[in-house]
Amino acid sequence: MASADPSFDPILLTLPSLTPSLALEVLPAGLTLHRLFVQADGKTHDILIGPEDPAGHITQKYTNTVIGRYANRLPVGSFAIARNGFDSVVSPKPNEAPTVSLHGGPKGFDGYPWEPLVDPSTAELFTPAEIATIQTRLPTSIIFRRISEDGEEGYPGRLLVEALVGLAQPEGPPNATPDGKKEWNLGSVLLVYRAKLLDEKKVTPINLTQHWGFNLDASLQDGPDPLSVKVHTISIKADHTVELNAEALSTGNLLPVAGTHHAHAEKTSGRIGEQFPEHGYDEFYLFSERAAPPPPSILPASELQPELDLVGAALSRDGPGAEEVVSLAGGKSGLRVSFATNQPGVQFYSNNLSVPEKGARKKIHGGSGAVGDGYPPGTAAFLEFHAPLAAWIHSQTRGPTGEDTLLASGEVYNNYVRLDVWNRGGA
Repeated sequence: MASADPSFDPILLTLPSLTPSLALEVLPAGLTLHRLFVQADGKTHDILIGPEDPAGHITQKYTNTVIGRYANRLPVGSFAIARNGFDSVVSPKPNEAPTVSLHGGPKGFDGYPWEPLVDPSTAELFTPAEIATIQTRLPTSIIFRRISEDGEEGYPGRLLVEALVGLAQPEGPPNATPDGKKEWNLGSVLLVYRAKLLDEKKVTPINLTQHWGFNLDASLQDGPDPLSVKVHTISIKADHTVELNAEALSTGNLLPVAGTHHAHAEKTSGRIGEQFPEHGYDEFYLFSERAAPPPPSILPASELQPELDLVGAALSRDGPGAEEVVSLAGGKSGLRVSFATNQPGVQFYSNNLSVPEKGARKKIHGGSGAVGDGYPPGTAAFLEFHAPLAAWIHSQTRGPTGEDTLLASGEVYNNYVRLDVWNRGGA
């Protein structure tokens, strides 16, 4: 049944099969990934938390939506910025606190409907070579577009944004697991964000991400605590986190993860619940230097030539940027998701601030679908791939790439994350 607002009508993407291993429901409202279905061992899983009703995302903010123009927390104020000889002023607006601007401000990118492009060749920020790759390697995909106006939430410059959401077929032989067993690839989700200033002689900060929250076991509805992600295992290839002050703003310093609860590789079990902090996880992890530098997040618009194919590079299993930087595995389902990206880090949030009385829970996760029956704290692993908080202010936190998240006129923003879904048969 269609909703009163068509931007909340799901667009279904499925891999071509009678019983597709992956299917994704996307809402144009807030570019929201409403459901991610996985078929494994005769069981249907939805590995994203969230409301049953698509319109529930209006009140359950930041649940699987896009985030922009700038992800995470920024200090409120006015800041002079400069790049390539151009100058602007950015003035983030308060929403989380009088001194804190969260996820783009009071009405960020998640608060707008995004236009789905019926014809992908009308996209302005994807090359002909990339459109060809999309049509052959992402057989079910869609490109969305919106224009963020000059001054929106205090950000300078009229900004064209295009986002590719697509599913890729399973590839390659099964992986060997540490215990000598095998896991099979069930397919991939690819997200690519592109942006370009439409105004001349402008500069803007930009830092986009998908605020998606995972629970790989919830659909089993099994055990005394079926929603907890504390039995999930996690791996993050990071040597440092960003130090935060009392308002969760960056101090501009990095903290080593070694010897702390952030050193997930040092844990005996590797489980999220081992050394679980009192208030849960909500930190930005800066990835260690990778074997090969990933494709840049900012490139001159002149490089966006017809033959350039950064989408193909994002799908590559062995090229620059293909390195797995984060892995999350369910404790019961046998499912695992791994991530490759060109972003310098990830925010890991364990749904600490969730208030079940104010939200709703999907029926496939044992909920009634009604408000008041939501997800308790500790029931999701949100993995938000983006650049460090206020990177243009804090040069010491930028990491190996040194990118400052500033985009000038005549440049293109390029951000991708590839999620691979794996299954250990018979788990």
